[in-house]
Parts: sequence; structure tokens; C-alpha cells
Amino acid sequence: MPLRLVLADDHLVLRQALRALLERRGLEVVADEPDGQAAVAAVQRLAPDVAILDVAMPVLNGVDAAREIQRIAPDCTVILLSGVDDARFVREALKAGVRGFVQKSQGADDLVHAIEEVRDGRLYVSPGASQAIVDVCATTEKEEGSHLTPRERQVLQLVGEGKSTKQIAEVLHISVKTAEFHRGRLMKKLNVHDTANLVRYAIREGWITP
Repeated sequence: MPLRLVLADDHLVLRQALRALLERRGLEVVADEPDGQAAVAAVQRLAPDVAILDVAMPVLNGVDAAREIQRIAPDCTVILLSGVDDARFVREALKAGVRGFVQKSQGADDLVHAIEEVRDGRLYVSPGASQAIVDVCATTEKEEGSHLTPRERQVLQLVGEGKSTKQIAEVLHISVKTAEFHRGRLMKKLNVHDTANLVRYAIREGWITP
């Protein structure tokens, strides 16, 4: 029985190309989704073996989607796709339970190999991302404690996507007052005082793409 996969990437052409390549190699893609929130819903609905998620996606980025997937479907293994050699997301991804890191510059054979490795219980790291893993392992606990909480990062991403406080509340299924609280706490923690600087921070840290 072939492994069942969910793909998530906001670039339609890339998503369709990945689906075709993986299906030609005998894998079953049960869903391909344009954002992290849709990927989480697909995993909950279809119970795939593996979820392959782009790091930077609308509504819910790959790291936060991975965390939700591990919460609702712990048997589903998560692989992250990254467009750049970027250490910034690795620490949070490992904490979220991600087991594979593949760069988009790699070939389809490498992605298939990554799928096989993670389903056998091993961690797969592409050569370009291996130094990022080493760097993360070398960081101190003090540095780790300076990062945003998952909820603060979700709010940051949605602010960066131009959503109002009311829209953020709707997406996250929280009250407007709670959304305002998270936004205020986020700005205080980052020592920024306007939306433009929040957006610049989100782009600089790689949580959204300009």
C-alpha cells in the first residue's frame, strides 16, 4: 500500500509539479493545499502518513502548521520545504516535531528519499540545511528563550499579511479583545510601535515573504 501524502505550498505550479512527480514514483497524494490552515484541516480529515509543508505560507506558516498537525495527528510525519538555506526556523521546527528538512533546490529523488527516511523513524536533513541544524544545537538556552510564542508568531504573520485585528480574531477563532492583547504583547516584546515595523520584522525573520 503506497504512502499517503498531503502537500501544502502557496505556489500552485510548484504544488502541481510536486504532486505529479511524487505520484509517478508510486506515492499517493491525497490532498494538495494552498496554505497551512488548509493543510491542517486536510490532515485531520484524511489522516495521511506524511505532510510536506512549505515554510512560508499564508494564514499559517509551515512550522505552526506542523505543530498543529502533531497535536491532532501525532502519527503523521512532517517534512518542511525551504526555498533558502535558512537557520531561523529550524529551532521552532524541531520543537514542533518536524522530522525532515528539504530544500526546494533539491531534486524529486531527494524528496522521495526524505519521505522514506522519516517514515522509518529517522531525521532527514538536506546537505544545505545541515549547518543550520548544527547552529541550532549550539545555541544557548538563553537565546532559545527570547523567541516568540506560537500564538504571537501566528499574530505576527497575520499582521504581516495585512489582516486587521478583527480578521485575525476570525482566523484564529479568538475574541477581538484577545487578538488585541496578543498584538499589544507582541509589539511590546519586539519593541516596535507600528504595523510597518511589525511587517518588516516578520519579513526579516522569514515568517512571511514580501
